[in-house]
Amino acid sequence: MPILNVKVSADPSRDLTSQINSLLLDITSRILKKKPEVTAIAIDYVSTEHWSISGKSLRDLGKKSVYFDIKITDETNTKDEKAKYIAEAFAGFERLLGELHETSYVYVQDVRAATYGYGG
Repeated sequence: MPILNVKVSADPSRDLTSQINSLLLDITSRILKKKPEVTAIAIDYVSTEHWSISGKSLRDLGKKSVYFDIKITDETNTKDEKAKYIAEAFAGFERLLGELHETSYVYVQDVRAATYGYGG
């Protein structure tokens, strides 16, 4: 744990995938103190033509967006750590993608340790 599911409004590229992975591994290990060797990241790319907010595509709005959720073990991080993580995630994605639409989301989900497993 953790697992991050990321949706980003951009065309797929190895370079951007690498940059997103670096950003998320950095802030997840540095702020939330999660071990990189058990951090999994899945990235989906969505065209700005196919991502809409209030009925208008991001392409028409001239902005980018991101949504990602991270599942972490309950009671392992403070409210302040989570707030710092969210703020740094938004700042990092804005550096990578350009101006983010305000309707972008980061969701830190606390899950009970007994409700997940990995490695069999």
